[in-house]
Amino acid sequence: MPSALVTGSAKGIGKAILLALAKHGYDVAVHYRRSHSEAQEVATEAATFNVKTTVLQADVTRSDEATSLVQQAHDAFGRLDVLVNNVGNYHKGPLEQLTNEQWHGMFDSNLDAVFYTCQAAVPLMRGLDHKNQGGRIVNIGFAGAENLIARPRSVAYVIAKTGVILYSKALAKSEAVNNITVNVVSPGVIENSVSQPIEDIPMKRTGTFDELTSAVLYFLSPEARYVTGTNLQISGGWNL
Repeated sequence: MPSALVTGSAKGIGKAILLALAKHGYDVAVHYRRSHSEAQEVATEAATFNVKTTVLQADVTRSDEATSLVQQAHDAFGRLDVLVNNVGNYHKGPLEQLTNEQWHGMFDSNLDAVFYTCQAAVPLMRGLDHKNQGGRIVNIGFAGAENLIARPRSVAYVIAKTGVILYSKALAKSEAVNNITVNVVSPGVIENSVSQPIEDIPMKRTGTFDELTSAVLYFLSPEARYVTGTNLQISGGWNL
């Protein structure tokens, strides 16, 4: 049975993605940093789909912990087919008030964590049976991050997410020969988003967890085995 690690899967988008994977037959590693009880509840819910689960704690902004997390997920199931990088803090505020700590924090959680986990996962995925699907990596981005425009109130966050897209493309090109695909799903305003500027969304509504998880599942499907280095925006036309 294939297995998957979803970072930040105790709550919100990460939880929705992990449960969708469990529903589709993946053994799942629930990752958390501080939300232990919530992670245990997610694992219990995932187990109702008759899959194996494990609950793992790590601060993925630390390279040693991120690397250990990936290895533990692999060891729990004997393989690691899927990595979904969902962790990523958000900051919005006046540029003149942006502190060094906030700046580095956006890069630590949104970009560095992706680099650490991917670099640890790729060697493990290279050993998968190439006659099957191979390894799949999906990184969660941000709708519009590839548009190089001024965003002074969320500059650190958006720069980090633009970095996720560029890194994902580079990794996709490097690992295509090893049958590992790397893609990005970039949500706009989703049902649990902190800010919900409905008036700015062309479709005049927020996106749903189901719409987001469907995009992730597409990249994991047999139909997407020739799709890599792609950024799929789930945004209702927002930030185009």
